[in-house]
Amino acid sequence: MIPQRLQADDGYELWLKYTRIADPTVAATYRRQLQGWRVVSEGATAEVVRTELRRALPGLFGKAIPEAAGGVNHQLVIGTSQSPLLASLHNKVAGLAADGFVITHTRIQGKESIAIVSATETGMLYGVFHFLRLLQTGQPLAEVSSAPKTKVRILNHWDNLDRTVERGYAGFSLWDWHKLPDYLDPRYTDYARANASIGINGAVLTNVNANALVLTPMYLEKVRALADVFRPYGIKVYLTARFSAPIELGNLPTADPLNKEVRTWWQDKIREIYTYIPDFGGFTVKANSEGQPGPQNYGRTHADGANMLAEALQPYHGIVMWRAFVYDHQVPEDRTRQAYNEFKPLDGKFLPNVMVQVKNGPLDFQPREPFHPLFGAMPSTALLPEFQLTQEYLGFATHLFYQAPLFKECLDADTYARGKGSPVSNVIDGTLDQHTLTGMAGVANIGNDRNWCGHPLAQANWYAFGRLAWDHQLSPSTVADEWIRMTLHQDAAVVQTIRAMLLATRETTVRYMTPLGLHHIMGWNHHYGPAPWIKDKERADWTSVYYHRADAQGIGFDRSSRGSNALGQYHPPVQALYNDLQQCPESYLLWFHHVPWNHTMRSGRTLWNELCYTYQQGVDSVASMQTQWKTLHGKVDGALHTQVTSLLAIQYQEATWWRDACLLYFQQFSKQPLPTGVPKPARTLEDYQRLEFPYAPGIRPKW
Repeated sequence: MIPQRLQADDGYELWLKYTRIADPTVAATYRRQLQGWRVVSEGATAEVVRTELRRALPGLFGKAIPEAAGGVNHQLVIGTSQSPLLASLHNKVAGLAADGFVITHTRIQGKESIAIVSATETGMLYGVFHFLRLLQTGQPLAEVSSAPKTKVRILNHWDNLDRTVERGYAGFSLWDWHKLPDYLDPRYTDYARANASIGINGAVLTNVNANALVLTPMYLEKVRALADVFRPYGIKVYLTARFSAPIELGNLPTADPLNKEVRTWWQDKIREIYTYIPDFGGFTVKANSEGQPGPQNYGRTHADGANMLAEALQPYHGIVMWRAFVYDHQVPEDRTRQAYNEFKPLDGKFLPNVMVQVKNGPLDFQPREPFHPLFGAMPSTALLPEFQLTQEYLGFATHLFYQAPLFKECLDADTYARGKGSPVSNVIDGTLDQHTLTGMAGVANIGNDRNWCGHPLAQANWYAFGRLAWDHQLSPSTVADEWIRMTLHQDAAVVQTIRAMLLATRETTVRYMTPLGLHHIMGWNHHYGPAPWIKDKERADWTSVYYHRADAQGIGFDRSSRGSNALGQYHPPVQALYNDLQQCPESYLLWFHHVPWNHTMRSGRTLWNELCYTYQQGVDSVASMQTQWKTLHGKVDGALHTQVTSLLAIQYQEATWWRDACLLYFQQFSKQPLPTGVPKPARTLEDYQRLEFPYAPGIRPKW
């Protein structure tokens, strides 16, 4: 007998475990409809489909399903609409967006069949993964017609060439650059499988704080090897372009985007890249941000820089994703206003193959932020929202934080750009302003940890990003349900317990970290743990006191019309919602207002007491998650249960740390006692302020 410890679920297989269908009635129903299968297309992607079905179906049914030659009733037939057997279904897929697919019941050669058909081979693959998802989650095999709502669905890997990962909390980089191109780790294929299964079709391999070496022939050979692995799965590779590469690699005296020699250098370099990777996707660029070089070094605009690269990429159908995360500490302006100030005047000045990549909020991936004001403000520019899957500000890989509610809060937010009913989702899917170049980007939470994401339940965020990039109308609950059934358990009661835990985590974390609209009060540089006392650094907007502005009168950053007027960058109905202190939703109160400590909240409590109780609610909610998880002992994999139990204990300790450190610090200004029900901290404020974490994971390298 194999020892139990060797049978433990180590998380490697993600949501592609293909566990045997638990309900025998459901399995029997599927089996009657699936007596054989065949793939009637040829090529590398068709072979990927065959391999996946040979892997999945025996796992789901406990025995192999025969590959039919055509004479079996109730068979599954898979192919493109160019296949003669499926040509009659061409009209069903003709109107779908690229890579859309149909799953339909039909007759093929006189036999009752289920057909999975798409106009493209990649769409065929997506259809197969969707079909397998139906089997894994126990859904009826009814007619399905599905197409992605966005065109570019891409993971940004902040991976460095030395295999460290900036803001990475799941080990080192997947890409073993030293062994590439000769050794292809099987994990590269499994990475591609996982992405294709949720519709992700692109990967930016390198950090936005870019290293020009990746553009040299030695590294392009390595990139080509990865691109060859990913191609059958419909995944393009992208790279980050360091703006100063013409100086660093080409020995030019300048990187001015209007300089003829610079433009020629980039044209030659891009032509060279396409000789290695014919389907290269293009570049992500971070320029003139946090010390990175860019066009403003030469008195040029972001449009000048982006268009130089876009023009060189156009003949190859490549794109530029130009990040809008810019701010200048020498400008005496609320940092949350600066990206809008720089990019709004450039609307309509970017070439058609440029996407401006905008973070979901105007600051920096905080537990809660309002949507970025650029959404709805640049109708003539394709905008690419950037979400952060890696938990830089969300407790790293030791805190449980299911991000689908955060994603959806942004996607569903109404910009009022065309009046009521102009959500961010319609900005980024192109329907609001008739853009055809659309997408969603996510900063990956993936490393070389065996379970990929550090926290075993953090895999749900990778999964949720892909599903929402494909269809932003899905609910966080539906996505969680799918992921749990495919990854952890099929029992309805177990699914319900874990789903309830996941859905509560966003509000729980906000309460014990940054309640009532507080933001950016975490540790210096490493961003680990609470540190609302950070001040006197090289730039004010890298400190905590810049954002919370606590004083004897109150707390919060006044961004109303009476303060920095960051609200003035939104459309009037949004301004009206947040500008009035009495009407502002309390979840954003301290984001938009400096509020007196004795201000009466809707609960009837003072602001100080409400702040204290909200921190306490966050701690109590983590304790509740611990209780919920404990009930699953013996129902989920034992090793998994033990690991999550330990991580929840860390989360509880650190939630308590956040509560105590923050309330002790803010109490200096409020001069008020902790209310009944909020325990006295076990340590002093000075104790917390002395804590240092020089080797916290994911720290940004020194450039």
